[in-house]
Amino acid sequence: MKIEVVENVMQYNKEEADINRRLFKANKVFVINILSAPGAGKTTLIMETIRRLGDKYNIGVIEGDISSTHDSEKIKSLTDDVVQINTGGTCHLNASMVAKAVEKIDIKKLDILFIENVGNLICPVGFDLGESSRLLLSSVSEGDDKPVKYPKAFVKTDLVILNKTDMLPYSDFNDDFFSGKIKELNPEIEIIRLSCKSGQGVQGWIDWIENNI
Repeated sequence: MKIEVVENVMQYNKEEADINRRLFKANKVFVINILSAPGAGKTTLIMETIRRLGDKYNIGVIEGDISSTHDSEKIKSLTDDVVQINTGGTCHLNASMVAKAVEKIDIKKLDILFIENVGNLICPVGFDLGESSRLLLSSVSEGDDKPVKYPKAFVKTDLVILNKTDMLPYSDFNDDFFSGKIKELNPEIEIIRLSCKSGQGVQGWIDWIENNI
């Protein structure tokens, strides 16, 4: 019985995600689902991206968090197209939550939509939201063992970004180990290294968006 319930939940999410995907495709919106552990820099990356591309593209954000509105309030200073989802304790967003959030955005005018998932590298991995691409954001401050501890997150993604590279000189982070373990899991994956604080490498991320939109 428990297995049947889980299967029903996942099937329902898949159906909802497919509806979202058709909606996004019909409106030509490039949707990026960002996964990371807490503190990797999801909000900072989104804000830096809006600063660099906001004059060229209409960008919206769905902000997922367990309880606060802190991050969405910061993003609001850069775009009015922000919707907050508070999960009330749930450790991930699902396709139904995203569908309800999209109802509050004028999706027809957007070019890019970021979905900032709840900070977690376990629960969000199994839930398709209907996104165009999935980004796994990691950071130097978290350590180099994330691909070993959370392998599924690195398999089920279209791009890996290593953030906070400005900290490398002050850290024992082993980039060869980090990238090597990722390539074992996902041989064709691209890894972009950047620092939102210094700006180094951010253009590579901007180029990736413009090449994939």
